[in-house]
Amino acid sequence: MRLAGKVIVGGAPLNHEVEEFLHRIRFPFTVGYGMTECGPLISYTPWRQFIPGSSGRTLPVIMHSKVLSDDPENIPGEICVKGVNVMKGYYNNPDATEAVLDADGWLHTGDMGTRSADGTIFIKGRYKTMILSSNGQNIYPEEIEAKLNNMPYVAESLVIERNGRLVALVYPDYEAMDKFGVTNEELPKEMEQVLVELNKLVAPYEKVDKIQLIANEFEKTPKRSIKRYLYNA
Repeated sequence: MRLAGKVIVGGAPLNHEVEEFLHRIRFPFTVGYGMTECGPLISYTPWRQFIPGSSGRTLPVIMHSKVLSDDPENIPGEICVKGVNVMKGYYNNPDATEAVLDADGWLHTGDMGTRSADGTIFIKGRYKTMILSSNGQNIYPEEIEAKLNNMPYVAESLVIERNGRLVALVYPDYEAMDKFGVTNEELPKEMEQVLVELNKLVAPYEKVDKIQLIANEFEKTPKRSIKRYLYNA
């Protein structure tokens, strides 16, 4: 979405590397956060005040936000919102409504994140995709995938748990392989180096055990989100 010479990003997370570059060159952009159930905007900050890595500040007056955490500024929890633009409920679906709207009118977004004192929201990932490590650490696969997707010969990826270990499913970037003359036989060796570099960028409890190549693109929803449930077996 482009407005008055400024770019507003929404609908999907912005690639971290791209965001850092745009911020470094002082490109006029900002990131907003919203959902259909909130008519649809939850948070937004003008680009001059935007904090990289955030999803903007909770809309003043009309919206309130909170994070279900003992330390919402540092320990992620589920993001909940309340305000005049939050839906009354799903049409003819009281069970679905009850699952997301509590008795006090707070909408449970299903997104995990932190919130600063001024209402700025930092999203980590979805509650349903969060992985609990063996030592009790919360792992957000989306954060690992964002790093992996920036690496050579990776078109897209999905991080899942298998037998207590993290496995990265990778659909190769065949255009990049053709450009640099990398064959299918050479690709596994390249992925070994990718795995080494990836594990330098993540926390010890987020280290990926192996990369598994897949031949076809991931199946996606109409919104172009990967259907994660198809790959968790």
